[in-house]
Amino acid sequence: MRLGPLPADRWDDAVHHALAPMLPTERRNPRDAGTALATLVHHPDLTRAFLRFNVHLLYRSTLPERLRELAILRVAHRRGCSYEWAHHVTMGKAAGLTDDDIADLQHGAARDPLDAAVLAAVDELDDKSALSEATEVALTEHLTERQCLDLVFTIGCYTTLAMAFNTFGIDLEQEQEN
Repeated sequence: MRLGPLPADRWDDAVHHALAPMLPTERRNPRDAGTALATLVHHPDLTRAFLRFNVHLLYRSTLPERLRELAILRVAHRRGCSYEWAHHVTMGKAAGLTDDDIADLQHGAARDPLDAAVLAAVDELDDKSALSEATEVALTEHLTERQCLDLVFTIGCYTTLAMAFNTFGIDLEQEQEN
């Protein structure tokens, strides 16, 4: 079910309102919103509701950025989501992930015990929709209760996005492809 970006002539007040939680006014247009958001706004009400949740995970989460990006990249890899992968490799590097970290996570490997627990959490939630006792213990040795909640919801959110991006055939922006 391919779905391209919403044509410019269909960008109305509802679309601009939907994008308000994520984008400043000057980026609320078909060119500057990016292909993912420009596609999701085919359903403005759903987009607005989802973006409020996603903005929390990106900007107000208690989870350290580096761990968030590690989890998102593992989701993107497991789900084969090139759009999510391309965007979050850049964000992951900005958050402190190294090229080695990124290469390792593709194999489910990590040098750090907390990183290993985060990768295990992604895999277990993807496979069984639950954490094993060992992973739960490993996470709670390092993360607060709120951080654990943010981690589980981050994994779920980006799994949902990967499904949507893959289903709708959301393509990378031109500058991301080069």
